[in-house]
Amino acid sequence: MALHDIDATETRSRQRHPVRTTLLVFGALVVVAALVAGGYIFSLAQSFNQKAQTIETAFPAEESRPTTAPEAEGAVNILLLGSDSRATPEELGDVDAAEPSDSRSDTMMLMHIPADRQDIQVMSIMRDTWTDIPGHGEAKINAAMALGGVPLVVETVEGLFDTRIDHVASIDFEGFKGLTEALGGVEVNNPVAFQSRGSKGEYFEQGPITLEGDSALKFVRERYAFDDGDYQRVKNQQLFVKAVISKVLTAGTLTDPQKVYQVVNQVSPYVAVDSTLDASSVGSLALSLRSIRGSDMEFFTLPNLGTGTSADGQSIVVKDGAAIAQVAEALQKDELDDYLSATADTGQ
Repeated sequence: MALHDIDATETRSRQRHPVRTTLLVFGALVVVAALVAGGYIFSLAQSFNQKAQTIETAFPAEESRPTTAPEAEGAVNILLLGSDSRATPEELGDVDAAEPSDSRSDTMMLMHIPADRQDIQVMSIMRDTWTDIPGHGEAKINAAMALGGVPLVVETVEGLFDTRIDHVASIDFEGFKGLTEALGGVEVNNPVAFQSRGSKGEYFEQGPITLEGDSALKFVRERYAFDDGDYQRVKNQQLFVKAVISKVLTAGTLTDPQKVYQVVNQVSPYVAVDSTLDASSVGSLALSLRSIRGSDMEFFTLPNLGTGTSADGQSIVVKDGAAIAQVAEALQKDELDDYLSATADTGQ
């Protein structure tokens, strides 16, 4: 991907921590909203613009993209991406040229902000979902990054739902440490006790736990400890995001200028956004979401038919075509909240 105004030394430093997850993007949005309310927007907007990276080439050719349906005018779709924590600089390829590389989209979420700004839906897409990658045939959806960079990822997701992506954003996992420390830790209700992998692995007991620094990284990264692997990891990531958002939205954070400053400064260096998502547009969007609280956000995983094996022997997540069609229609009509209510009522 193309990154703007980053010198070679800084770029190499960033590549040593290439894990790009986008789980904190909404946290960044509401923080900027707090800055607007508190009168600190100018200085911290400068900090965001100077420290955040810009993905200059984030979208595919316009003629290949879907148009926004009239019913969805005013709604905003943000694609949140993450890449493999174990990728080396060589595997990442030439990020400045946005050429295909060996990196993968380790985490993928689609955030839907309805036109009425009354709630938000965040949909996780399993990284092993077997789908069509434009120009490359069928593959795991996380391979799109390696095959064509961010533009191909966007084109793949837009094709999956026939829905236009308005913005793209990513945040490095490494930003979690400083962010959770700036917030004084975040609490999650851990549904499954587990031991994270590695010589520095950590035990996470079932029930309410506080995550901060390296512990937060271990919690959101772990998948080998679970029988269902990525399924539980995705749930844990969703729990973490909601906990971060809820903590950011507390009065103790929003009324503390120093804490707000620390949060924004900790997040910005690890953020990469498309060229239209600068501090001004982020602040404007965040201000429109000023009444949103953690309870107004609903997280879910795109329904699928479970795991399977591809023709060439890969372990994959099998798409649920009927469910995808329903989600696509809901996105196109700006009725994703109604879809989730309906599927909850029917037990789907």
